Amino acid sequence: MLTILYVSSLRNRREVKFHTCQNRTQELEVPDRLARCKISALCARGFLSLQVTMALIRMLARYVHLNQGLKCLGASSQSKRLQHTATHSSSCNYQLLPDCLELNYGGLVMHFDYVWLRDHCRSASCYNSKTNQRNLDTASIDLNIRPLKSRVDENNLFLTWPDGHMTRYNLTWLAQNSYEGQKRSAMQPRILWNADIYSSAKVPSASWDKFMSCDEELKNFLSNFLLYGIAFVEGAPPTLEATETATQRVSLIRETMYGRMWNFTSDFSRGDTAYTKLALDRHTDTSYFQEPCGIQVFHCLRHEGTGGRTLLVDGFHAADAVLQRTPENFELLSHVPIKHEYVENLSEHRNHMIGIGPVLNVYPWNNEVYMIRYNNYDRSVINTVPHDVVRRWYTAHRQLSAELRRPDNELWVKLKPGKVLFIDNWRVLHGRESFTGLRQLCGCYLTRDDVLNTARSLGLQA
Repeated sequence: MLTILYVSSLRNRREVKFHTCQNRTQELEVPDRLARCKISALCARGFLSLQVTMALIRMLARYVHLNQGLKCLGASSQSKRLQHTATHSSSCNYQLLPDCLELNYGGLVMHFDYVWLRDHCRSASCYNSKTNQRNLDTASIDLNIRPLKSRVDENNLFLTWPDGHMTRYNLTWLAQNSYEGQKRSAMQPRILWNADIYSSAKVPSASWDKFMSCDEELKNFLSNFLLYGIAFVEGAPPTLEATETATQRVSLIRETMYGRMWNFTSDFSRGDTAYTKLALDRHTDTSYFQEPCGIQVFHCLRHEGTGGRTLLVDGFHAADAVLQRTPENFELLSHVPIKHEYVENLSEHRNHMIGIGPVLNVYPWNNEVYMIRYNNYDRSVINTVPHDVVRRWYTAHRQLSAELRRPDNELWVKLKPGKVLFIDNWRVLHGRESFTGLRQLCGCYLTRDDVLNTARSLGLQA
């Protein structure tokens, strides 16, 4: 088998996808914020190292930027038709259309509604830059508003409104926040992986001592977590207390009906298969919550027996395979709402939870998957799908299940005392093989928003 690299949105290294194919030249379309081009990539035998991958990305990016420059030269002859043209090196053209402003900047053509432009004024009277909050009352804006005057310089667009108020917009800010720009970019960088890709990347684990004391180690840990959806801390004391301390370095703990921190063995103390010695198929947790828990933490405190390896599968990688091969199935899985349910009737625990949502949750403007809700154990009665859609949904679900169950997508990890595993429960499915003997695990759920908050505070895109 051979490895071919698929790079999406090279300018910001947003997403890297890998596919296997026969030894041949494969033409790949590389969407970019500023341009689209096609690049032929020759397959090479064996799996690429992370260093080689990054070098390829940089090389392809240079090709994209060169292509953009040629496109800009070709487009210059058309600039005369625009009502307003800036003749500086940044090649910015714009025109005031009846219902919106059209802006061509850096090779990207964008459209901005006039109400949107007035609403996003960042002047001192309209926006509090200290609190980063809006002062302007959006409901007071005339829905038929249109600027009276306009001009542009090398870095900014200036609009004067009917009441005399003038707004300055940074051109780069407009490009970054335009619908067209968002459509071509990803909300979060990620590397889609199967077992070989992840193993070849040799992603380092965080060292307990550095993780607890050094922000740079925490930043590297979170960077890997955002890219792959899993990350490890090695060398932790094998106690529940140390595990809790490690999690609080990253986020706030999300308390559920299982408690704040859970510490369990195969004693079937709860009405859940996880509390047995049986094998568990790949799944995401708390699919029966309306908002499933964002991050899950596992730490094996002791195991006196055999088996019990942990299974990890990149759900986004499987979803992307469905999208590339059968877009209509991806569409069904991302739009049809499905119920998941948890019913627990034990003497000490009585719970009835219901969560409703599609298997794949996507951002509508760029089709980027941000959550997979997959748990065949807890999927409830399918009564939210019309009869003429049910069979097609089952077909789509079968295709996704087949991708998730491909052996080459399965990463098996043996958890041991001192090794703490963090899992993005919105992305990576987990399971386990059956085991013998006493096996004690502890862990918890973390609030997703606070994990992303910690990452952003350290300068990461999340």
